Amino acid sequence: MSLTERLGLPLLRRIDPELAHGLSIRALESGLSGMLTGNAGPVTSDRLRVRLAGMDLANPVGLAAGFDKNAQAIPALARAGFGFVELGAATPRPQDGNPRPRLFRLPEDRAAINRFGFNNQGAEVIAGRLEASRPAATDAGVPVGLNLGANKDSADRAADFGRVLATCGAHVDFATVNVSSPNTERLRDLQGAEALAALLSQVLAVRDGLERRVPVFLKIAPDLTAEELADIARVAREVAIDGIIATNTTLDREGLRSPHRDERGGLSGAPLFEKSTRVLAHLSHLTEGNIPLIGVGGISTAEQALAKIRAGATAVQLYTAMVYGGLSLAREIATGLDRLLEQRGFASVAEAVGTGRDEWLL
Repeated sequence: MSLTERLGLPLLRRIDPELAHGLSIRALESGLSGMLTGNAGPVTSDRLRVRLAGMDLANPVGLAAGFDKNAQAIPALARAGFGFVELGAATPRPQDGNPRPRLFRLPEDRAAINRFGFNNQGAEVIAGRLEASRPAATDAGVPVGLNLGANKDSADRAADFGRVLATCGAHVDFATVNVSSPNTERLRDLQGAEALAALLSQVLAVRDGLERRVPVFLKIAPDLTAEELADIARVAREVAIDGIIATNTTLDREGLRSPHRDERGGLSGAPLFEKSTRVLAHLSHLTEGNIPLIGVGGISTAEQALAKIRAGATAVQLYTAMVYGGLSLAREIATGLDRLLEQRGFASVAEAVGTGRDEWLL
C-alpha cells in the first residue's frame, strides 16, 4: 500500500461510503492520480501475459465494473497495474439509481453491500469520455471494456443492452452483458434460457454491425441453481459468446457479522470468495474449457487470484478489496501472482488454468 493510501484510506472510511467513492474518482481525475497509481502501467512478465477472447493482456488482473461507472478515470486506471479495466454499467439514458443510502461498508466481514441500481450519466456521455480517454489506456497496453445495463423504466430492457453497445462500441475493447445485478427489479429474470438466448442474439447482432469486432462477455449471478447454470452454459455455447464473468454480487447473507448485514442489495467482498469460485469451477466443468471465464468475487490476495485461475479462470477482476487495501492492491496482486506461478512451476497463466478445478466441485 502506498503512503498516500495509508494516510488517505482511514480518512475516507470515516465518511459516507458513496461520498468517499466519489472523492476517490475525483482524485484519480486530478493531479493526485500519480501519487495514487504511479506511472508504470500494467505489471507484466512472460508468465503473466495471457490471451483473453482475442485480447492480449499484460497480466490477468482486471478491474471489475462499478468502480468507474462514468469513464472518468481511464488514464489513471491504466497506470494502476491492471491488465484490463471494465467501466460502467452504462444504460441508454442517464438515471439516478436507487435512493440513498445505497452503499454500506461491512468492515467486520471485509465486504460491502450496494443497491445502486445502475446509476450513471448515460451512454452518450460515457461514449464521449471513452473516445477522449481510451487512447491513453491503449498506449499503455490496457484493454478497456464497458458493462452494459438497462434503464429501470425501459419498455424493452433486452434491447437496451444493444443500444448501449451501438453507442459506445466503437470506443471499447470488450463489452459485458450484465443481467445479474440484483438491484434492478426483475433484471435477473433475463438469465433464463429462452430470454437469455434472445437477448444475447440481439447484442451480438449489434456487435456484428460495428466496424471492429468487440468481444462480448456475459456476467452471471452466484445464486444460480445447478440447472440454471447448465442452461446458461448451453446458451453461451449456442450463441458463441466470447466469455463469461463469474460472478456478480450475491443476495446470500450467511455468516455475516456486520450490523449492516440485513441491508438490501448485492453483497461483495470476502464472503463471496468461496461461493463464486465454486460457481466458476462448475461453469468451467460445464463448458469443458471451451469458453474463456473471468473469475470475480472476494479476491484480495495473489493466492486467491491463483485459486480462481486454477478453478478455471483465464483472468480475474477485483473491486471491493480495494476499499480496504487501496488501488495499489492491483499491482500487489499481479506481482504476487507472478511470484506464485514461478514457485508452483507454472510457465504461464494459461498453463495454470483449470488445474485445481476439481477441488471446488461439489
